[in-house]
Amino acid sequence: MNYKIIIPARANSKRLPGKNIMILGGKPLIQYSIDFALNYFPGDSIWVNSDCPNIIEFSKRKGLKTLVRPENLALDSTPTVDVLKFHINYFKKKNIACDAIILLQPTNPFREDNLLKIAIEKFEESKRNSLATFSISKKKLGKLEDGFFIPINYSPGQRSQDIKSSYFENGLIYITKCESILSGKVITEDVYPLINNSIEATVDIDNLEDFKFAELILKK
Repeated sequence: MNYKIIIPARANSKRLPGKNIMILGGKPLIQYSIDFALNYFPGDSIWVNSDCPNIIEFSKRKGLKTLVRPENLALDSTPTVDVLKFHINYFKKKNIACDAIILLQPTNPFREDNLLKIAIEKFEESKRNSLATFSISKKKLGKLEDGFFIPINYSPGQRSQDIKSSYFENGLIYITKCESILSGKVITEDVYPLINNSIEATVDIDNLEDFKFAELILKK
């Protein structure tokens, strides 16, 4: 199967402006995903998709392919799947072979060294249309309705250790066949759930508090 890695990195973020190139542990945040990708694929199979000239130039210096996205795909409200559709259509226009996209979010700096190898193996063995990484949550979850709290995954008074596990997307890796993305889905109904429970897997930088937590992880 022919894979292309795509690292989407917008110029601006309302909650943490310029986060993708903020310096974390001595290097720009996006470089963690770039370095991880280069452990598995050559630079001409790794694409950084951005509207930021600095990110584009930095990625080129690292030997990667780049694609500048239009302004209408660089909004806070832009779904990731629309960015990936744009990129796949570019591949088609340029006759660049690609069967499936490996999506690496630059906001997830910490991935275990062998994670992508495992993910690709599981994706191909499962013969499913997508794979995503998940972490286990043992938190007591609920929702608010008309001013009342409604438990979702537990009964009031139930011990935490007796709660049935819930799972959340940790954002480390997504693999999706191109035809599924073009139909509007990064995570398909038959997604293969790859479970990763390390504390590092929970680091997804959206705001300053997340960034400080990542710095703490590095120090530890």
